[in-house]
Amino acid sequence: MSIQKSWAELQTMARAARLVIETLDLLEEAAVPGATTADLYTIARENIERAGARPAFLGYRGFPATLCASVNEEVVHGIPGTRKLREGDIIGLDLGCILDGFFGDSARTVAVGPVSGEAQQLLDTTRDALLAGIDMCRPDKRVGDIGHAVQAHAESRGYSVVREFVGHGIGTSLHEEPQVPNYGPPGRRDRLVPGMCLAIEPMVNLGTPEVEVLEDGWTAVTKDRRLSAHFEFAVAVTPHGPWILSEPYPYAEFEAEAANA
Repeated sequence: MSIQKSWAELQTMARAARLVIETLDLLEEAAVPGATTADLYTIARENIERAGARPAFLGYRGFPATLCASVNEEVVHGIPGTRKLREGDIIGLDLGCILDGFFGDSARTVAVGPVSGEAQQLLDTTRDALLAGIDMCRPDKRVGDIGHAVQAHAESRGYSVVREFVGHGIGTSLHEEPQVPNYGPPGRRDRLVPGMCLAIEPMVNLGTPEVEVLEDGWTAVTKDRRLSAHFEFAVAVTPHGPWILSEPYPYAEFEAEAANA
């Protein structure tokens, strides 16, 4: 069962979400040829702690870093280290923080210098698939409608959607109910209600959807070793539609109403 948040709790979650996005902005600027994934890890941890927050991923279920840094065929959960970025790479940056007891969680895949048209199209399609899923975050829609929108958008452009990893509820825990698959039929799973908060995160592959986990026990890669992209936002369901929590509340005319709810 999902946990509905009050307006005050959503404000706190929005602050956490904005900190994650601000940090991802710094990481995107730093993801240049010659930088190592460990360099990005350092920037992420220092910026989160400077803001008075705590890294959400460090130590979570044993994960050894603040940041997931996944390069090219790495889908998710790449561990930062000595690997140097090269021009033409793409890198998935997945980051979370804990601020005032609530979690922020977001991800984006960015280009390292100029990239191929094939890689850029994958990035654009994955982000658009995320936005298609977010548009379903409205009262009386269902979780299945989100996954269906993501899958339909990605597959209509010739890509595949990863099944092994899914989105999730988010709040005072990093992973809350419900799970949010990026595929499946519409009209199924939990009904969406105001106050629900979901981390929606499609992972889209250039080739087949199959993945495998490397010997480090964390890094998931495409089985065919073709490129993968990952985008994620934390989103609140409101009476008037979706709110990407890292952005200003989009329904200003209803803000007083929300505050009194």
